[in-house]
Amino acid sequence: MNPSIASPGSSNQRDPDHSPGIERAFTHAFEEADNVRCEVEGEIPSFVRGTLLMNGPARFGRGDVRYKHWLDGDGMVAALRFGEGGASYQSRFVKSSKLAREEKEGRVVYRAFGTSFSGDELIRGIALASPVNVSAYPVAGKLLAFGEQGLPWALDRATLETEGEHSFDGQLNAISPFSAHPKFDRVTGEMFNFGISYSATAPILNVYRFGADQRLVYRSRIPIGIPSSVHDFSIGPRHLVFHLSPYLLDMSLLSREGKSVMEALSWEPARGSRLVVVARDSGELVASIPAGSSYCLHLINAFGEDGRLVVDLLELDRPVYDQYQTIPDLFTDVSEGGAVRFVLDLEGARLVSRVDSPYRSAPDFPTIDLNLSTRRADEFWMVGISATGKPGRKFFDEMVHGDWSAPAKLDVYRAPGSCYFGSEPVHVADPVKKHPGVVIAHMFDATAMKSSWLLFDASSVSKGPVARVRVPTLCHLGFHTCFERETVPQ
Repeated sequence: MNPSIASPGSSNQRDPDHSPGIERAFTHAFEEADNVRCEVEGEIPSFVRGTLLMNGPARFGRGDVRYKHWLDGDGMVAALRFGEGGASYQSRFVKSSKLAREEKEGRVVYRAFGTSFSGDELIRGIALASPVNVSAYPVAGKLLAFGEQGLPWALDRATLETEGEHSFDGQLNAISPFSAHPKFDRVTGEMFNFGISYSATAPILNVYRFGADQRLVYRSRIPIGIPSSVHDFSIGPRHLVFHLSPYLLDMSLLSREGKSVMEALSWEPARGSRLVVVARDSGELVASIPAGSSYCLHLINAFGEDGRLVVDLLELDRPVYDQYQTIPDLFTDVSEGGAVRFVLDLEGARLVSRVDSPYRSAPDFPTIDLNLSTRRADEFWMVGISATGKPGRKFFDEMVHGDWSAPAKLDVYRAPGSCYFGSEPVHVADPVKKHPGVVIAHMFDATAMKSSWLLFDASSVSKGPVARVRVPTLCHLGFHTCFERETVPQ
């Protein structure tokens, strides 16, 4: 065995350390929590009633093997529940088949996104066993945890215990490519998703549409020419939008040469990027429009206006996955990037205009008021890395509020030293519009070894949190969040 060992605090000592203590988030053995009561400082607005769900990696190895990439860790779903009596916190590992086998054998069995080792295994010799560590969403009365390129896993909504792999009543199977970024239409109840078939000769974008009853309406297959690594997409009122960057995955390197996914990815900017637009109703290709040569991991929103399609997304100078390793020395050479608003002419298959946000400090994990999804939503929130452009390891330490109606105006909160934002922020709207809403974000304090969830006034994050929910146990760093609202009597 030739394990990859993550050495805590192994940052190059010749470079400054812009994220002191961050190694503690990757070496701590995160434990499951059972509805522990949380201490609340400040006042939680009365409209914040419901459950915040987060998924992310929480175990980074077993035995002698230590994962070296943030995406490698086994997934844990956390639930922060807000009620009349305050807040409580709960967490459970997703007991996937991968985790179950590795727990039984007491060793790491499967190759991971960024970690390979002698004797590791792939599913059917061609695919990673998903750690189910990216997102969790309530879907048609169920709670589903998602990982990249595989079926989701169903969890008990009350206990978070794993119930089993979810195939949508057999409509999908274990080899159906299925992303961790489903999108939901809150009016129709429909769910859309996608997955990439990484054929070397005929790569395919698979697009799925499910009705409100979770019956599969269609699965369309769109040739894309190159095996582009795609993580996210956006849903508009009539279209689905995909940003295809020239970040290419050679699957033969996994199956034939024993490489990790990271080793099988290559950045080829000369090929250019495209915005691929698909009809929501039919799943048919509408347009493929050149969009420069930058990288996009996450989109923000899409909507129609004046006969055009407007697409908001985060554009980076180059891919970011290589910055997720080697744990714990992350983001040592992260590139700049920023939010972009594209205006597209679909009939002419051309880019009409673009507007760039001035914030360039490697932003990620964007969110909006999801009540405005598929409609014009000028305000958005995201996290950023203040030390972007400087040598040394870094992590997310800024909360950013942008507004397309005044793009030059920025509203930024900087976290205290050794404190880091640990997941996608989530916006919770006031249903009666008497309040601008709040943005909730997880913060990890590496010095005190404590976790909190901060509530910001959505209109002015720079003023700092208006309330803080202190969790009595450590909460792992996550990727994506959502908020499931309870009905609040008016």
